[in-house]
Amino acid sequence: MNAHRTVVPGDAAHLDVLTRFLQEFWSAAQLPSAHALYFELALEEVFMNIVMHGSYPDLIARVELSLLLADGGLTMTVEDDGPPFNPLSLPTPDLDAGLAERRIGGLGVYFVRRMMDAVSYDRVGAQNRLTMSKSLAG
Repeated sequence: MNAHRTVVPGDAAHLDVLTRFLQEFWSAAQLPSAHALYFELALEEVFMNIVMHGSYPDLIARVELSLLLADGGLTMTVEDDGPPFNPLSLPTPDLDAGLAERRIGGLGVYFVRRMMDAVSYDRVGAQNRLTMSKSLAG
């Protein structure tokens, strides 16, 4: 089992820190490059949603990223101390609707759900916890 974690402020300037953390973990664990982009895109989507929507007024959220390598897969967990919000409660976007008829938002979460094998949300105390996992086989 191989686990790592880091904490950053929920500020867009720290996306590079998290991406680099993920890439260094990926390289050190010698994981297959074919799956790296899924995790990078999911991390960017989730983190930027926290940055844009997940803070209390005048208070930047604290964001923790945890990576757990076990059983042939990687689990990435993103926790924040912002207001309660379950992104999985968003309705599935209507991909057949024209651009003018589409509701704004929700497309990134939809893609995260499609890219990962499993995605779950929990509210643990004062923390939002989004857990995403994917098998690295093949």
